[in-house]
Amino acid sequence: MVFADLLEQVGSTGRFQVLHVTLLCLPLLMVASHNLLQNFVALESPHHCRAHSNLSRSQLNPDETLLITVPLDPVGKPQRCQRYVSPQWHLLDRNWSLASDERGEDEDELDVVLQGCTDGWSYNMTERTSTFISEWDLVCDLRSFKQMGQTIYMGGVLVGALVFGSLSDRYGRRILLIVSYLLVAVSGTCAAFSPSFSLFCLFRFGCGMALSGIGLNTLSLTVEWIPTRVRTFSGMLLGYCYTFGQLLLAAVAYFIRDWRWLTLTVSLPFFVVFLCSWWLHESPRWLALNNKPEHAVKALKSVARFNGRHEEGEKIDVEMLQESMKKEMSCAQGSYSVLDLFRTSKMRIITISLGVVGFSTSFAYYGLAMDLQKFGVDIYLIQVIFGAVDIPAKVVMTGCMSFIGRRTSQSGALIIGGIPILINILVPYDKNTIRTCLAVIGKGCLAASFNCCYLYTGELYPTVIRQKGMGWVSMMARIGSMLAPMVLIIGDYEPWLPSLIYGGAPILSGVVAIFLPETLGKHLPDTIQDVEERGTGKSFKVSMKKVMILQETQKVMIHEETQLTLLKQETKEDQPTC
Repeated sequence: MVFADLLEQVGSTGRFQVLHVTLLCLPLLMVASHNLLQNFVALESPHHCRAHSNLSRSQLNPDETLLITVPLDPVGKPQRCQRYVSPQWHLLDRNWSLASDERGEDEDELDVVLQGCTDGWSYNMTERTSTFISEWDLVCDLRSFKQMGQTIYMGGVLVGALVFGSLSDRYGRRILLIVSYLLVAVSGTCAAFSPSFSLFCLFRFGCGMALSGIGLNTLSLTVEWIPTRVRTFSGMLLGYCYTFGQLLLAAVAYFIRDWRWLTLTVSLPFFVVFLCSWWLHESPRWLALNNKPEHAVKALKSVARFNGRHEEGEKIDVEMLQESMKKEMSCAQGSYSVLDLFRTSKMRIITISLGVVGFSTSFAYYGLAMDLQKFGVDIYLIQVIFGAVDIPAKVVMTGCMSFIGRRTSQSGALIIGGIPILINILVPYDKNTIRTCLAVIGKGCLAASFNCCYLYTGELYPTVIRQKGMGWVSMMARIGSMLAPMVLIIGDYEPWLPSLIYGGAPILSGVVAIFLPETLGKHLPDTIQDVEERGTGKSFKVSMKKVMILQETQKVMIHEETQLTLLKQETKEDQPTC
């Protein structure tokens, strides 16, 4: 008997599993909202220097005040970070303006002196009633603070993956998931009432940590309570919850235009989730592997009663559980470290290649998803488009992985995703429709790459270090998401350079992915030796053949030894006794 048989005995896809997976999936809708929240709470509205204080009581209309206060940039729009040292009253004289235009005079020839926005900024808040950019004036010299805030949040996601990943292995999935729900609720609420940008970043860092803990433990509790045959469907369901969360964010942000209320709206539901999460059951696999078999049996019996299989549940005891978990327990007894990811040649190739793939996928994905304003399309519409494209992209990727293999699908998704991003460099900025379509294609391919990467990683690493391998790829992906916002700062100096970096990274990693072995139709490796022997799949088959031959040889040898022993006994019996 194996553990899957115990799950079947208590009702593998019964009422408990349906309710259990539902309670785990629903919070993921808000996880997507937090990841992409900055698209709305940090929306950069058109702004210019505030008028001189001595103009506050003048009878000028806003257009006239702007004319004599702020110079125009080369494209004819008010400059964002400079104003005249003193009001230029002569600009109100139309005859003077026409005469200066005929003479070809400009502001430099008239020795106009400019200064910074010493009195602050005025914002055109048509899309949002408020953002933390407008509230704390994070523009001009402080413009990089916007990207820094998102980088700090992603840093929290990275730290959370390291902290909650190790703590959940020690203290359990359920309790760490409950703590994560409470942490994101408290941190998100505090972020909504932050009096300063530094405190806002601190609380957003806490949100990032908590959301990472939610993602890790949700996945573990989902796959460890359901049978193998529905794991693919459950994994797809979790992915689509994140996708629909992007659509939900656009709808919520459309009706809630204040950044503080929006942050509070996507955080408060986690208090309700925290209260409901106490019903969740701990993973019996984790309980058994951590010397708590009695608690594991108790959990299985509780699930059996909930599924209406009380009699089958009562038959389960500690001995039956330990027998079903024999293989997992033997694997858990070995001592392995992160160094084993690099110890052998094939493991080094797999680890380095997957690290590059995870980094570039997350790097380019968040580089596109966190800079929606540059496409010149309504911010709410493009958020819906960017979220909706994930649906067909993941369906196509699932079919490709099943028919043409993981390696080709992974490499193809990255290369095809990078090409449209590079083409966008050549498209004029006024061609918003073309630029948006190319970006949507690239984002869809990168979302599909995410879908393939995590499944592919689990199939490439052996059982004894699979969690460490998954953690390595997740860490590289988090580093990529941290660096993605910082690249946008380069766009202030060279507008084409971020697109070159975002497009080039997935193409290069797509080439690197070609060196990974194919896993379609292959058995999961249990040991590092299995990985070394499998290679591309041929050597693994030869190894299995050798094992079968060895087993047959051993059987023959045992049979011959048995016959020889019987012969000796017969000979001894035939000898006369004294």
